[in-house]
Amino acid sequence: MRRAVAAATLAASLGAAPSGAMADGAMTRGLEVALTLPDVASTGIATTPGGRLFVLIARIDGSPGPRVVEWRDDGPTPYPDATINDWHVGADPRTMLVRVNSMRIGPDGDLWLVDTGSPAIGEPVLPGGAKLVVVDLADNRVRRTIPLDGVIGPTGFVDDIRFNGGTAYLTDAGNPGLIVLDIASGAGRRVLDGDPSVTADRPISAEGRIVHGPDGAPVYVHADQLEVSPDGAWLYFQPVTGPLRRVPTALLDDPDAAASLADHVEIVADLPPTGGTAIAADGAIYASDVQSRRIMRVAPDGTVSTLIEDPRLLWVDAMWIDAAGYLWMPAAQLDRAAIFQGGTSAVRFPTEVFRLPIGTGPAPNDHD
Repeated sequence: MRRAVAAATLAASLGAAPSGAMADGAMTRGLEVALTLPDVASTGIATTPGGRLFVLIARIDGSPGPRVVEWRDDGPTPYPDATINDWHVGADPRTMLVRVNSMRIGPDGDLWLVDTGSPAIGEPVLPGGAKLVVVDLADNRVRRTIPLDGVIGPTGFVDDIRFNGGTAYLTDAGNPGLIVLDIASGAGRRVLDGDPSVTADRPISAEGRIVHGPDGAPVYVHADQLEVSPDGAWLYFQPVTGPLRRVPTALLDDPDAAASLADHVEIVADLPPTGGTAIAADGAIYASDVQSRRIMRVAPDGTVSTLIEDPRLLWVDAMWIDAAGYLWMPAAQLDRAAIFQGGTSAVRFPTEVFRLPIGTGPAPNDHD
């Protein structure tokens, strides 16, 4: 995929001119630069089989600008429109994107945006702000908004989403727990609240140092990454600092099994601090190691191997496997952000999104 980016469009949308955006290059072991961002970082990518590309812009510090963009031939365009991306103090958090932490094109073909409802890390969730925004990619309009007030409190941090038939699963990285959501009704319930399996017992470390928050304290991020096995039988999940665990979805989906659910959680692999994951059609989970700048492959039996190690893979966040069998890896450099560096950014600009052929497509129950 090659796209020429117009400097004027980039300047209007992101505030700077481009630097080799969307240029392919010969990289180590097939690693390519798929996208270059001049003065922001991406924490998520989603593509359609037809070639559309959506980019999640990291706004963890509450900085202004679009949260979600579609990358077109003429550059990035706020998606689904500029208005919903223009939240500011005093605007209605129920109808605008406050801070999107993750996005997925679901098996239904819609783009699902997970809005934390908190303007920046460490700030409380605004009333009505935590929600799922579902965008119809056919007409580029919001199809539906699902409020999450009933399952996310003021100090919660709705983090990510995966699908399993008529059910969606979400993680709460602030108040540790999982959320089981009925897609049709939008009704959700919490499970494993405060359980050790969803609670971080060690602070995040990246690039050889403990990550500290704005208050100077070490950062703990609870239930974060999650994936559903291709057969729909297991939900894999973990805090940022691991271990990776799994639980049968049949029990997770059964409200009567909630009381004993923790008894059926099992450890799959004790992974190092992880920025993001993706699951392939063969059941392998790809996970980024933010300490050693590598991508790990976790086989269904829990065996961990290194897919690739490269010094440019700086805090690879939520990954994406496209229909052509490429693993997309946004190098978000989150640990270098000013909010984690005593107020002074150490991010190396421009930032990059990489991709690598892995020889298999996505899990069919995850997306096309």
